[in-house]
Amino acid sequence: MLKIIFLLLMSGGIPVAVAMAGSALIYILWTGNLPPIAVIHRMVSGIDSFPLLAVPFFILAGNLMNNAGITNRIYNFALALVGWLKGGLGHVNVVGSVVFAGMSGTAIADAAGLGTIEIKAMKDHGYSTEFAVGVTAASATLGPIIPPSLPFVIYGMMANVSVGALFLAGILPGGLMALLMMLTVAYFAHRNGWGADVKFQWSKVIKALAELAVVMAWPLAVWALVVHAGWPAQPTVLIGLVVLFVSDRVFRFQAVLPIMTPVLLIGGMTTGVFTPTEGAIAACIWAMVLGFVWYRTLHWKMFVKVCLDTVETTSTVLFIVAAASIFGWMLTATGVTAAIGQWVLSFTKEPWVFLLLANLLMLFVGCFLEPTAAITILVPILVPICQQLGIDLVHFGLVMVLNLMIGLLHPPMGMVLFVLARVAKLSVERTTLAILPWLVPLLGSLIIITYVPQLVLWLPRWVQ
Repeated sequence: MLKIIFLLLMSGGIPVAVAMAGSALIYILWTGNLPPIAVIHRMVSGIDSFPLLAVPFFILAGNLMNNAGITNRIYNFALALVGWLKGGLGHVNVVGSVVFAGMSGTAIADAAGLGTIEIKAMKDHGYSTEFAVGVTAASATLGPIIPPSLPFVIYGMMANVSVGALFLAGILPGGLMALLMMLTVAYFAHRNGWGADVKFQWSKVIKALAELAVVMAWPLAVWALVVHAGWPAQPTVLIGLVVLFVSDRVFRFQAVLPIMTPVLLIGGMTTGVFTPTEGAIAACIWAMVLGFVWYRTLHWKMFVKVCLDTVETTSTVLFIVAAASIFGWMLTATGVTAAIGQWVLSFTKEPWVFLLLANLLMLFVGCFLEPTAAITILVPILVPICQQLGIDLVHFGLVMVLNLMIGLLHPPMGMVLFVLARVAKLSVERTTLAILPWLVPLLGSLIIITYVPQLVLWLPRWVQ
């Protein structure tokens, strides 16, 4: 009965969050087993969670980075690094998204922030609008895979899984996805006879590589001083940050400090300096230091606007979580989740078959539901089955998030699709067709990530 009411409300065009909360309320009124106030109580308790405090702060950090001119620095860095390859701006698009993913945590922020710059630049260099939109859409899916990630925070809270482990698990799969996308760009460049978009210059390439070397060497140097030389941790980190800022000023780096965002977050979480929630606050402080003090591209009027945008986005996300909380609780209380679990286990007890069926289900659901709502509905249904089949929940979390990110690229609810259609001034139909070829690297990545769990779990296990 609950599922029928929910589907009827959804088919009537009612927003998914209202449909979830409304179906639970109607079901309670229909059966009379619980007082209606139980809906409000359960919705409030659903968002009364310390890990969920990370949501507004990660959104704020991404908005601050997006409005502080950081996107231009990332684009210029990627242009210097790979713009001289054949199909250069396509490679720049992917590399830029890898870097920006380490700050925004969402696919929509990537598409709306970097996408605006990248699509215009690619069109100016003679690329077709469809190709520019396709590669931008595909690379935007990297946003929630490479840490930090808003969907990982929601999944970790719902499935009772370490958010830090999920962040670490996303690094290697994110690199694999980026590699497959760049190979796809190279294929199109070879087939269409595209050349480079910028002239190869040793000085720019060496400087870009030097920036990467600084980003990789800095945490290793700090770790060596603390672990092997016995230096105290906090003073060592502060000294390292001073050296980092001085180097940035002396050598005029493009993107070292923005790229350091995920390094500082993951380093802080794995060493126990702060929790993922506290890490979200640290990311905001880092973004404010860069925007207000270092680059001086933020001002207070802009900051107020960013905060208001963050409040709007946060309220939407948390309302979905609250509505999904009562809906998921009702599914469990009415025995729906147990019935689904028994049916699946009666059908198959092979983990690989279940993962195949789960992928098909999540790809389908992702086309109709916003990722936050989909996660909060699917976790109570699928996670108990994973536990019975011995599937690692960190691995399954990555599979779930990637499925739902692919769903963002398709109608009828694909938000990245609609954002890019608006940015590129294309119809939704043409935008959908432009994205279709890019499903090949995305689905290829999904298959590898699903059936090679070692790729996902190696780094979290190694750090532990």
